[in-house]
Amino acid sequence: MQKYTERLGYAPLSRLLVALSLPGIASAITTTLYNVVDTIWVGRLGHEAIAALTIIFPYQILFYAVGGGTGIGISALVSRRFGERNIEGTNHIAGQIFFISAFWGFLFMIVAVLFADSILPLIGATPDIMEYSRQYFVITSYGAPLMILAMVISSLIRGSGDAVKPMVVMILGTVINIILDPLMILGIGPFPVMGVRGAAWATVIAQAFATLLGLYFFFAHKTAYRIKVVHLRPDLSILGDIYRVGAPSSILQITESLVFILFNIVVSSFGSVAIAAVGIVIRISDFAFMPVMGVSHGLLPVIGFCFGARNFKRLWEAVKKASLGIIALLAVLTAAGEVFTPQVIRIFTKDPELLAVGVPAMRIMLSTIVLIGPSMMIITAFQGLSKGKTALVLSLIRQFIVFVPLLFLFRYLWGLTGVWLSSPASDIVGITISLAFIWREYRIHQQEMKT
Repeated sequence: MQKYTERLGYAPLSRLLVALSLPGIASAITTTLYNVVDTIWVGRLGHEAIAALTIIFPYQILFYAVGGGTGIGISALVSRRFGERNIEGTNHIAGQIFFISAFWGFLFMIVAVLFADSILPLIGATPDIMEYSRQYFVITSYGAPLMILAMVISSLIRGSGDAVKPMVVMILGTVINIILDPLMILGIGPFPVMGVRGAAWATVIAQAFATLLGLYFFFAHKTAYRIKVVHLRPDLSILGDIYRVGAPSSILQITESLVFILFNIVVSSFGSVAIAAVGIVIRISDFAFMPVMGVSHGLLPVIGFCFGARNFKRLWEAVKKASLGIIALLAVLTAAGEVFTPQVIRIFTKDPELLAVGVPAMRIMLSTIVLIGPSMMIITAFQGLSKGKTALVLSLIRQFIVFVPLLFLFRYLWGLTGVWLSSPASDIVGITISLAFIWREYRIHQQEMKT
């Protein structure tokens, strides 16, 4: 095993978590940047264009659901195999990523191309944003195979304890997207004016370059993996192991997509300005949420390795340190966001009507984001322990079981303000239940260590 894999079990935890999390945070932030940049430049076309990107976002979440869930399953599985010192097993797992990416990617692309006109009205597209929505929906779906492959390769490399190369892959894609966005949207230099289509094509091209770099790392022997042709053949037993851990996360994100669709449908009853406001707040909240994902990605291989090595003391110390660190970071971000809300919204739009809706929406919806950090660390702990079903249940409680009833109840009681309030209310309930679950798991391990 390479030395960066060995360090998962022996390096000082604080420094290890920082070393693994900072690249993950940078990678996650840069991944989100392309959505933010798209929204900023597209905002110059009017609030209808922002609303169109917001309507499409739930379908893009499905890409992340499959790629991210598969990646979690792979990362947890290979880190556990490394902990068991089963290197051949890690190579068998690595070989499955190409079949997985091709299958899911082309499925998403075909559905979008053939059924766009039927799907868009169902997910909340109003007549004034229909054309913009269709353009962005179909074109970005062309990049689905590339997007999924890039995510899975990054998770595979991260599972070996190398957090730097996945960061480089994501940064490359984002930088190319940022460069291409104004050129292709506004028609600068050799490019014609493409509007929303330009934003979509910039995203696809950027994903292509990110995927190529990931493949280079993989096949140029820059990682801990050495796959052979025999490893590329789909193996149902390995696929089953991957999705036994990863499927709950995918199901969770699919549920998140469905909830987002419901949210958009409810908000669309207040008009396209309200939809555009949601789009801006979601972009900002995603940006704030990315440190959570980065720390989660850094924590997962440590949990998997320690679980495989049966080092429970180190495992729980890692969960504790990661949770306290992310709480401190999110507290600072929350305070800054609440104080500078109008200034942040103005980055995306100067429309007074949109500002009037977006400012209170952001302040309310992001008020409890500090609670999401420890919730995600708890979920990550259960994923690393190969208890994907428990992780799924905890996530569904906050994002679906509690949130959806509150969404409709609060909308009935307080209108649009009630819609915004439903999110922080579900966060409070979710963290309370998650703490009870993780305390029970911790006590079980404490008893095992005594026997």
